[in-house]
Amino acid sequence: MRERPLILVVDDNEANVDILQTRLDALGYQIITACDGEEALSVARAELPDLILLDIMMPKLDGLEVTQALKADTSLPFMPIILVTAKAESRDVVAGLDAGGDEYLTKPIDHAALAARVRSILRIKALHDQTQAQAKQLTTQAAELAEWNKCLASRVQTQVGELERLQKLKRFLPAQVAEAIVSSDGPDLLASHRREITVVFCDLRGFTAFAEVAEPEEVMGVLAAYHAAAGTLIQRYEATLERFTGDGLTLFFNDPLPCANAAERAARLAVELRAAVNELALSWRARGHNLGFGVGIAHGFATLGRVGFEGRADYAAIGTVVNQASRLCDTAKDGEILISQRVKVEIEQLAAIETVGDLTLKGLRQTVSTYRLVRLE
Repeated sequence: MRERPLILVVDDNEANVDILQTRLDALGYQIITACDGEEALSVARAELPDLILLDIMMPKLDGLEVTQALKADTSLPFMPIILVTAKAESRDVVAGLDAGGDEYLTKPIDHAALAARVRSILRIKALHDQTQAQAKQLTTQAAELAEWNKCLASRVQTQVGELERLQKLKRFLPAQVAEAIVSSDGPDLLASHRREITVVFCDLRGFTAFAEVAEPEEVMGVLAAYHAAAGTLIQRYEATLERFTGDGLTLFFNDPLPCANAAERAARLAVELRAAVNELALSWRARGHNLGFGVGIAHGFATLGRVGFEGRADYAAIGTVVNQASRLCDTAKDGEILISQRVKVEIEQLAAIETVGDLTLKGLRQTVSTYRLVRLE
């Protein structure tokens, strides 16, 4: 593999090509492009890229046909293919992988997921190329055969173990944390560190009383709809989901993936989630369930890292900023988004904000200057 990997981007949509080219170029890769399946085959055979990002739905030859043609050509070296498409149903994923695709990425493309998958596939490409070179050497170095085989087995085991570790980590950690651990800095990301973050707490008003009298199936139905609405926004704004606690959600921004506008993202997520829950509440009320929604947002420094024990761990934020957000959420009335003064300073140029006053919050010795986020301009 080249020192600076060469990536072929194939898409009949010029805007999609420009987006991928800009993002990958910023990561230090060399980029070449093709606009249809026939051109993709020609360029791939001529340039032998280290990785191909391949759209499925294209004129002349679609992405699956291109994949099958490249994988069937034994004269070509190993060129891993990431299928990039808006088709995200299970049968589409199976068809893509059966055709020979090495990875599957759905549109709209998440920048962090794109970077992680490209790094992961390029590591496999590097390992494959190295294995091929070692195989040639082994034909003339029979005396070293046993040791080389041991080395290769160890490296293959490492790759398999890495994939298994990713799946296990995703059970306990936010997806972007798990992928970052496996793909870049390893366990160092889990080490205790200090960073400025924005914390969001939110939960349903009246949920405890509702859960006491409602049937379990009704409770689970309400939670499923609520979590589905929240999950869409969490992914869109790239929030780190620390935990579910029944109807409560704890999110934070700017860790482990840094972002320049953490408070703004938190505010936009909160406003959109409030609107989504308001719509859900209409159907809940029609069935006799009187549920509301409240949010607390705070901004400041926290200590972040792994907490737990062997076999069960979480990624958590600890500090006054977390307690502030939690207590603001507890104080918020139905439909209110209460924010701390530091959040107000970060977003006041783009938001309508009302002053609530200095509040004495449970567990905090000092009063907290509190504001109400009405809407975003």
